[in-house]
Amino acid sequence: MKLYYSAGACSLSPHIALYEAGLSFEAISAPTKTHLLPDGTDFYTINPLGYVPVLELDDGRRLREGPAIVQYIADQVPGKHLAPANGTFERYKLQEWLTFIGTEIHKTFSPLFNPAAAVETKTSSLNQLKKRFTWLDGELAGKQFLMGDTFTVADGYLFTVTNWAKYVGLDLSELANLQAYSARIASRPAVVAAMKAEGLLK
Repeated sequence: MKLYYSAGACSLSPHIALYEAGLSFEAISAPTKTHLLPDGTDFYTINPLGYVPVLELDDGRRLREGPAIVQYIADQVPGKHLAPANGTFERYKLQEWLTFIGTEIHKTFSPLFNPAAAVETKTSSLNQLKKRFTWLDGELAGKQFLMGDTFTVADGYLFTVTNWAKYVGLDLSELANLQAYSARIASRPAVVAAMKAEGLLK
């Protein structure tokens, strides 16, 4: 398998999932600013939409969207329990979390990374993010992970987007449950390995 990623972007989530799964893969840098791969290939020939992540299977088939990619990865190694079994209520809860993170957290950050976004739009996004993270802090009370005591691919995704707060001036320091949760995720060997691979840790 090949994972096309951009350092620190949302593709860190499947990068973490691949290390957690223990699967063999090749990570290929696809910087979102240049869209050029290390060998000079135009990334738009891999994904016409131009964004990461993209997971390419050994037979050439590709998956584009992070929440789909991480579930695919999890299902390759059911014994690792990175996602509950398909068809169970718990699997739908995982999908609920992945959807919430994608639509309510991930996409709300987008204007904050857009130099052309109006100040009012950025202020609104920051306020909305603070509300969502405050709610999340309550949801994490008494829990090790989003789904309880078991790490899932949703945790890798939430960790990834929570890390963006420091780059946009969003102070989450008073959210004690969220801070403890992020520290737990950050200490996982697979997370450390993925972050080192992307140059985010030395």
